Amino acid sequence: MVSDLRLDERALTRSALTDASLVAMRAFFNDPFFRFLSPSERLRTRGLTLYFGASLAHFGEGGRIVTVRQPDDTIVGLAAWLPTGRYPQSVRTQLTQIPGTFRALYRRPRSLIDGNRYLTALAKSHPKEAHWYLFLLVADPSIQRSGVGTMLMHHGLALADAEGVGSYLETQNEDNLAYYRRFGYELRETLKPVKEGPPLYTMWRRPR
Repeated sequence: MVSDLRLDERALTRSALTDASLVAMRAFFNDPFFRFLSPSERLRTRGLTLYFGASLAHFGEGGRIVTVRQPDDTIVGLAAWLPTGRYPQSVRTQLTQIPGTFRALYRRPRSLIDGNRYLTALAKSHPKEAHWYLFLLVADPSIQRSGVGTMLMHHGLALADAEGVGSYLETQNEDNLAYYRRFGYELRETLKPVKEGPPLYTMWRRPR
């Protein structure tokens, strides 16, 4: 199946943005962090779609979004990277993301408070040295374990290695730690910003 898939670096059209947001929603639907923020399946479906739609639509100048597509152009995976010097995103970019994030969470006000605590902890923990930041890596659940994630990782890490800088990511799923270690990442910190919430894990990869 991998031979039928291809990487695509075209800017996302409006319809492609919708498709990419739905892929991300399905991939993160049972994620422990998002289940904690939004226990209701109906609200979580809506909230994740809005959140990823806003994040990808307003990813900021210099951000790189790469998709994996089937021969019929269906998006089945994507990675969103912020290259060296692009984190933090500009104030303007962050402001354009706020309405979508608010719409995603406002029906459960507690999630806004808890979500902000997580974001604050992540911002404080973010590395200061030059690096590529993997903001998002997803594969549609219907096609997971088919090499989609590997294609995206190899593509992005080759760019970071060519620049001679490290790579950084965060994951809220402990099961993902072993997966990312396959690509050279190592656990950096375990964060617990909300006592009753799940931990977040930060990971760092040295350049090769």
